Amino acid sequence: MKSILFLLMFLPCFSNAQSVFATDTLNIENTGKTQVSKLYCDSLSCTFLIIIPDEVKAHYHATHTENIFVLEGNAIMKLGKKEIEIKKGDLIIVPAKTVHSVLNQGNKPLKVISVQSPFFDGNDRILIDN
Repeated sequence: MKSILFLLMFLPCFSNAQSVFATDTLNIENTGKTQVSKLYCDSLSCTFLIIIPDEVKAHYHATHTENIFVLEGNAIMKLGKKEIEIKKGDLIIVPAKTVHSVLNQGNKPLKVISVQSPFFDGNDRILIDN
């Protein structure tokens, strides 16, 4: 429990991590808007800084669990059949095979840390047609 609290206390320090720790940048939405920067990967997990000006379309991960920590902003997240408001300081755990999406509700981009486990290369992101 202490290690989780330690991590949550220091995650806000990553708000500038994109320029300091980023090793790769991907455009996962193909809109030129959402920015995904890889902060760290090993064989067990990958950690990303994601900046979302508008939305992340509905998708799921067949074999990955995703942990999302909100650094800045607020949004509506659909998580399975639930719709929840997320804001700075929230931690959301998305189990494998759970459909999820995000709609930014603020005037500034939503910034989150996303930890995917196991190792994530983007191939386990399955878009849902609405």
